[in-house]
Amino acid sequence: MAATNFGGEEVIYGYDESQIIIIPVPYDATSTYIRGADRGPDAILKASPALEFYDIETGSEVHRKGIHTIAPLKCTDDPSDVTGAVYRAVLRILGENRFPVVIGGNHTVSIGAFRAAAEAFDNLSILQLDAHSDLRPEYEGSHLNHACAAARAREYAPLVQVGVRSMAAEELPFVDRQRIFYAHDLYLDKSLYNKALNQLSENVYITLDLDVFDPSVMPSTGTPEPGGPDYRELMFFLRDVFTHKNVIGFDVVELCPSDNNKAPDFMAAKVIYQMLSYRFGRQSE
Repeated sequence: MAATNFGGEEVIYGYDESQIIIIPVPYDATSTYIRGADRGPDAILKASPALEFYDIETGSEVHRKGIHTIAPLKCTDDPSDVTGAVYRAVLRILGENRFPVVIGGNHTVSIGAFRAAAEAFDNLSILQLDAHSDLRPEYEGSHLNHACAAARAREYAPLVQVGVRSMAAEELPFVDRQRIFYAHDLYLDKSLYNKALNQLSENVYITLDLDVFDPSVMPSTGTPEPGGPDYRELMFFLRDVFTHKNVIGFDVVELCPSDNNKAPDFMAAKVIYQMLSYRFGRQSE
């Protein structure tokens, strides 16, 4: 089933009547292992009509806030072009008091959103959910490589990292040990999720790399890394973030869809809709 908007025929709202704006960014040029993240946005959109749009957990139908999907941003191989386009799109949406959701694409696309969020909101922090620390100042000759996403995020706002279980030794000097929460520690001590929550400021932008999930539930990523949280564990943490903080936007990146397994595509769409339900569903009650 083809879909050019999130939710397909059940979720058709005009831009002007929509509180939530989906921004597809089909970019993969800086990927370094499994390629295909540029097909991620289309796979998520195609899977999304299979969602049920009543959310049991929040007792809401968040699509009634209006969800509009704009045309995919045009992506060249130049990461500065892509991050610039994302920056302009997200800044415009925030300036209109709407809620941006960027769907990638690899993690490079998030860098433009970080810049826009930091310009639009004071007292902002960035929550990174990711298997990888992404703290390299540059990688393969580019400071906009997907492996540098967190390094760029820290230039715009304080960063809290959750779920990390892979990094290079060269990244260690850039680690803030009070603000990084490793997957192996979280596995043993769930109270660390509350500690991570307390490190966040009033306003929060969330960047969710789908490889944060254990590959047993999310195998379709550019660099699947064993040892991550399952769906419910991570979503319970996100529910607390949305309950206690003002989340101003988020991105979901790094889906590398497989023709042989569509479940991860659906899961990515579900993650997006569940996060929106946490953000707007309880409010609508």
